[in-house]
Amino acid sequence: MTILLNSLESRDAAFVLHPYTNASQHLKDGPLVIARGEGIHIIDSDGNKYIEGLGGLFCASLGFSEQRLVDAATRQMKELPFYHSFGGKTHETAVELADRLIQLSPVPMSKVFFANSGSEANDTAMKLVWYYHNAIGKPEKKKIISRMRAYHGVTIASASLTGLPNNHRDFDLPIDRVLHTDCPEFYRYGRPGETEEEFATRCADSLEQMILAEGPETIGAFFAEPLMASGGCIVPPPTYYEKVQAILKKYDVLLIADEVICGFGRLGTMFGSESFGLQPDMIVMAKQLSAAYQPISALMINEKVHSAVVAESEKIGTFGHGFTYSGHPVATAVALETLKIYEERDIVGHVRDVAPVFQRRLNELGEHPLVGNARGRGLIGTLELVRNKETKEQFKRADGIAIHAGKQAQVHGVITRALGDNYSLCPPLIITEGEINDLFDRSTRALDDTYTWARATGLY
Repeated sequence: MTILLNSLESRDAAFVLHPYTNASQHLKDGPLVIARGEGIHIIDSDGNKYIEGLGGLFCASLGFSEQRLVDAATRQMKELPFYHSFGGKTHETAVELADRLIQLSPVPMSKVFFANSGSEANDTAMKLVWYYHNAIGKPEKKKIISRMRAYHGVTIASASLTGLPNNHRDFDLPIDRVLHTDCPEFYRYGRPGETEEEFATRCADSLEQMILAEGPETIGAFFAEPLMASGGCIVPPPTYYEKVQAILKKYDVLLIADEVICGFGRLGTMFGSESFGLQPDMIVMAKQLSAAYQPISALMINEKVHSAVVAESEKIGTFGHGFTYSGHPVATAVALETLKIYEERDIVGHVRDVAPVFQRRLNELGEHPLVGNARGRGLIGTLELVRNKETKEQFKRADGIAIHAGKQAQVHGVITRALGDNYSLCPPLIITEGEINDLFDRSTRALDDTYTWARATGLY
């Protein structure tokens, strides 16, 4: 192992197993130590300042120095630092937050279940799909359909829903009863001469054929992110969800909307379901629910699903599911204050105001020699890097083109992540027009440097 420069870096390499990190490379390179945050920026231990171009992990919607959220956590810590919700117990902030979420829901919902991460909430939704169908006397209706390149989490169950190969390889995933249908990305999977609506029809037809091949009596639910973020900011083509939802209704298949990233203003609507006309039976949310200041997630269920929970509780004697920290008082207090800030400052309106600048700069950078496709909605977007713009030829994974672009972005003061061949951006929702232009100016320099490196090394 390379000897690192300071004790904190050395101790990190010695003791911390990092998520989504090349463990071998990390032993050589060590970590980037983040010391503090200001607005949309983070500052490392050497004093270098970066625009957090991915909002942390699609979550730091109010930036890194919102004092009201610090104060909300402090007040709650002093009053009631912990209590659980098992056995019918409750506390004020959990009730207030659940009430507010039901009011905000884009479709009628009945109850809110709290968890601690998007993975846990999606895992809970999967369990409820099975629980629901047992309750209504359809014990065979248990298979769940997700999509290729979907991202729904990393627990054993939710990672099975995720449709990314590296989340499955050597983890012995996916588990049984989880299927994956087509990814609705027109740029990569549309056929020559095919319109976007024709592509949407083909995706919907493929879903229907899967349901028929498996047996409609075995298909319990369909999971969908309104916009597929981690898979490469995939915006579904026009009419896609209209056609998909008609098929789900035809075969009595539950729809679960994973709003972990799209929820709370990211697309210029409070929920992504509003942007795409979704009518889900359950809604999963996390990340921007607390602006990432506390770990919390929530699952909203409609009355149809809730009635089944009540019926099974009568039969079994309990609803045998929950987490120690479900509805944690500090987390719910911070989430409640976050929603108040969204409303008082009209954060959703702010996103609508600045999104045109973000999307214009994104599309302009789509003309860069390395970029095959620029796509996005609201304050999220990606640039898909390709070897050949005309043929859409991809770089080899071993080329590490997006990884290199991410490193160059860091050199130029932007933090982002390499997601496949995608250079993705998802800044805090409080970003201003001037900061958006700064973000894209820096990103342009990063791609220019990457292009120069790719030509010099023979990759381009």
